[in-house]
Amino acid sequence: MLEEVERWLRTRSWSVADRPLHTVLAAKRVSGATVSVVLPALDEQETVGEIVSVIRRDLVERAPLVDEIVVVDSGSTDRTSEVAAAAGARVVHRDAILPRLPALPGKGEVLWRSLLVTRGDVICFVDADLREFSADFVTGIVGPLLTEPDVQLVKAMYDRPLAGAARQGGRVTELMARPLLNMHWPQLAGFVQPLGGEYAARRSLLEQLPFPVGYGVELGMLVDALHLAGLDALAQVDVGVRKHRHQDGQALGRMAAAIYRTAQLRLARGHLIRPALTQFERGETGFEPRTYSVDTEERPPMTEIAEYAARRVA
Repeated sequence: MLEEVERWLRTRSWSVADRPLHTVLAAKRVSGATVSVVLPALDEQETVGEIVSVIRRDLVERAPLVDEIVVVDSGSTDRTSEVAAAAGARVVHRDAILPRLPALPGKGEVLWRSLLVTRGDVICFVDADLREFSADFVTGIVGPLLTEPDVQLVKAMYDRPLAGAARQGGRVTELMARPLLNMHWPQLAGFVQPLGGEYAARRSLLEQLPFPVGYGVELGMLVDALHLAGLDALAQVDVGVRKHRHQDGQALGRMAAAIYRTAQLRLARGHLIRPALTQFERGETGFEPRTYSVDTEERPPMTEIAEYAARRVA
């Protein structure tokens, strides 16, 4: 590991216990910063309500840390929107944001569009499929942005059990993202959960970043933030254990392909590989190929969008 990364681990890796809630609230009052929590959601009626309820109860009503909770629904066919609204979130449909640009499928698309419908100086992203959710996820990653002026992006780190076995989750992280980062961006080798969906950042950073529309958004954002702001502007906080719905092996393969594509674009933008992945499923006559396109689209920095610029002037 690089000496720079060893130093970063000592100075930019914290625990949620390092900043008690009263400390974070005091820093928020002094700074005057506002905090938005965004949940990208697609068919998450089983979990989204509990997450919203916990944030609203603990960080809006009991302690005024969060100024708005926004669920961006990317086309749910279940009751995700109704459940989220009943729990106290403001629900916005992805297609209603920036309607002049037809929406593309993918998580990154939702996160990018959320910048247009939130007001916070600090944006905190939380996946909507978490179980046994704790408000520590929000307090932990927002805290450094309110107490450390030089920090611009904070990732949550945690254990990820799989089928009851500790530390067996995060398969795409270990098999794809971590090798890529260690080989090509070794300054980022200290991140425990580089692909984790829980992270917070200053709006002033997010609005300058391009957003891969699909699963590559977390890796792309981390790499681009490193280049734009430097390693010391990035941090991570241990928030305990993350429990969520796990994908099957083939879905993970498609996710890995999108992440590799995102990395490859950043390594050599002039030399692009075939953006497709063929997988196999057993059918009536044996193994049958299924070819999927790999996410290749990226949205530009939000500062280049006229509607966003107009909103800031207003």
